[in-house]
Amino acid sequence: MSKQQRYFVTGGAGFIGSHLVENLLARGAAVAVLDDLSSGRLENLAGVADHPSLQIHVGGLDDEERLDALTGAADTVVHLAAAVGVERVVREPLRTMESNLFGFERVLDAAARHSRRVLVASSSEVYGKGGKSPFSEDDDVVLGATTKGRWSYAATKMVGEFLTLAHRRQSGLEGVVCRFFNTIGPRQSDQYGMVAPRFVRQALAGKPLTVYGDGSQSRCFCDVRDVVEAVALLAETPEAAGLVVNVGSDREISILELAEMVLRLTGSGSTIERVPYEDAYEPGFEDIVRRVPDTARIRNLIGWQPRRTLEQTLQAIIADERRKMKLPSPAREGAWAAAGD
Repeated sequence: MSKQQRYFVTGGAGFIGSHLVENLLARGAAVAVLDDLSSGRLENLAGVADHPSLQIHVGGLDDEERLDALTGAADTVVHLAAAVGVERVVREPLRTMESNLFGFERVLDAAARHSRRVLVASSSEVYGKGGKSPFSEDDDVVLGATTKGRWSYAATKMVGEFLTLAHRRQSGLEGVVCRFFNTIGPRQSDQYGMVAPRFVRQALAGKPLTVYGDGSQSRCFCDVRDVVEAVALLAETPEAAGLVVNVGSDREISILELAEMVLRLTGSGSTIERVPYEDAYEPGFEDIVRRVPDTARIRNLIGWQPRRTLEQTLQAIIADERRKMKLPSPAREGAWAAAGD
């Protein structure tokens, strides 16, 4: 009988984390979660809370004794805990930087002490405002001036990547950097400006969908259930150690087109309202015109590509938001959600 694999997931009660926990448990693994619930919610783990192979610990990464114990008891660490969201980055820059930098360092130090494999969450924000698209993992990156608050998040993620790769070179740590591109799906909060749940909630409430800028900026959205499948496969792939890997869809859509799609799928009569960036964020805010990943590396490494369409993912978000808002679910929507499973 093969040994049960043991995972330690930081931020495991969050949006991506809770889906990953479910995926790992379904694979027969044992999972320990550490989450301070600053953005995660225990409700996200309600479906597996009683699972015999799950441990849930409420606390932060500053509890170094517990962090060390949970790391030592695991075979693989997945570090997802972070302060995320453009609105949060702009409004709480100190908290964002301290959380992302110091937490990252503590997790890597613990993994190195115990010689544990570690997968860390990075972001497509690292690519900054480079003009080349699609972005491949070894491309140069171009960030804006330090006077522009939004780039602080990208900088913290870059430092985290540098730390991971430095540990790999210096101590042989089996570190894997996962650069996520616009992950969306059920349980994602709109609290910090995440565009898909914000559009859906606005549409269901009959409010205008607020599109920042002119809406021509484009992104590639990927279903969280596909993303965590990629993370689980990377965790099982020795050849991924020491690599930076883009994780995302390469289907490009403008934000205005996304808003129109949400209106169509919800059947909402809401309008679309364009909001200047300086009103949404801060004066001089800089956005990225296009953000498209080159996914050749992950396809060649583990044969992964997203299985769910954007329409299926949006239908799953709509069903989830209807439940939260206690709205009736149309029969057609239920069929769409089932098709995305």
